[in-house]
Amino acid sequence: MATPDIRGNPCSSASAAARDAAELALWRMMSFYEPPLVDLDTAMLADPAWALPHIMKAGFLLSLTEPGLLHEADAHLSHARALQEHATPREKLHLEATQLVLEGRWHQACRVWDGLLVEHPRDALALQWAHLWDFYRGDATALRQRPARVLPEWAEDDPLFAHVLSLHAFGLEETNLYPQAEEAGRRALAINARAPWAVHAVAHVMEMQGRYEDGATWLRQHQPNWAEGNGFACHLWWHKSLFRLEAMDTEGTLRLIDNHISGDALQVTLNRVDAASMLWRLHLLDVDVSASCSALLANWQLPDEHAGHYAFNDVHVVLALLGAGEVPRAEAWVARCAERALLPTDAGRSNHQMAREVGLPLMRGLLALARGDADGAVDLIAPARGQAARLGGSHAQRDLIDQTLLAAAARGGRRSLGRALINERTMAKPVTPLTRHWIERLAPPTEERA
Repeated sequence: MATPDIRGNPCSSASAAARDAAELALWRMMSFYEPPLVDLDTAMLADPAWALPHIMKAGFLLSLTEPGLLHEADAHLSHARALQEHATPREKLHLEATQLVLEGRWHQACRVWDGLLVEHPRDALALQWAHLWDFYRGDATALRQRPARVLPEWAEDDPLFAHVLSLHAFGLEETNLYPQAEEAGRRALAINARAPWAVHAVAHVMEMQGRYEDGATWLRQHQPNWAEGNGFACHLWWHKSLFRLEAMDTEGTLRLIDNHISGDALQVTLNRVDAASMLWRLHLLDVDVSASCSALLANWQLPDEHAGHYAFNDVHVVLALLGAGEVPRAEAWVARCAERALLPTDAGRSNHQMAREVGLPLMRGLLALARGDADGAVDLIAPARGQAARLGGSHAQRDLIDQTLLAAAARGGRRSLGRALINERTMAKPVTPLTRHWIERLAPPTEERA
């Protein structure tokens, strides 16, 4: 007989110790305070017949987007399948969804979690994971709508409520509902100051509104709660660097990278992607970051078989390689991604179409820019820009596409396109020092203006 967890979700473990350990692991997944692996191992030991901790461990490993962890995740799912006779229907749906993630069928996995949440709206695990893979798929509408469908079913005194509200705040921001997003994020932090996803959501609002001074102050205000012992720290330092860069403080940006977005701080690919992104933005401003890019690559395991796993990560690998001046190596990485995108056996993966229609054109455009063909870069990148959301990530992360186009337009003969992008930018938010830099770079030559 199923035993309800603390939110009334049916659970097949009768062990209070196992359920408590799994609940702590769930809190860690949503709050990012230390990895959940030790807690999940504790749950497995307390109830060896319970499938859910194995599913949770597999899902966490998969959420890191590391191809090298697929085998370990698969082993845990195999173990869970061997135990599923005793699992509840809800736990079996989690197993099904996580198996789909392993197979790369992220859209289908999110649909399974959608159905699960209709029946169990207080299943925070389903909500957290669907949110992550919405983010990886670039589905901004789902980022907002799914938390909205369940929030009224949650009690505000639930220990995870602030984290659920934080998910909604981020979804509101990614669908351009900035005042509502900021209000939700601030409310979440008033309930629980240790909710870094809420800090993150409000930082995104300030980035999108050009409020770089407010953003730097906001992150500094909440820094005691996210800078130490939190897996989200590297990404929030990245946001702080974005605000410095928006102010055209390139030296301050480099200091933040050196102190917080390099070396031992880069534990997983998600962190390395942030480092590559920030270094590339500096590279576009003619800052020499070749040594920093080389140092980043020295600790980034990039075996050939990892190419083509996730287009968003592949693009950032290319950014790091080009920033380090390793053009032939970048060309080889793109070629391997293209080979995988042509495999019929890969066609069922969500990454397949993402890579073919967005990732590969972007990477080929980056290669063109590195070879000095600025106009060729524009021809490849500009058409992909309209579909860039399908690459995954946030508006702020994908802004490097626009900045790359601005740099290519300034270097080549497509200044009219660059000025059109500047017009779009200035209609969306106030002119910042970074935007002013691009306005000046794209201005007609003196004799043309005369």
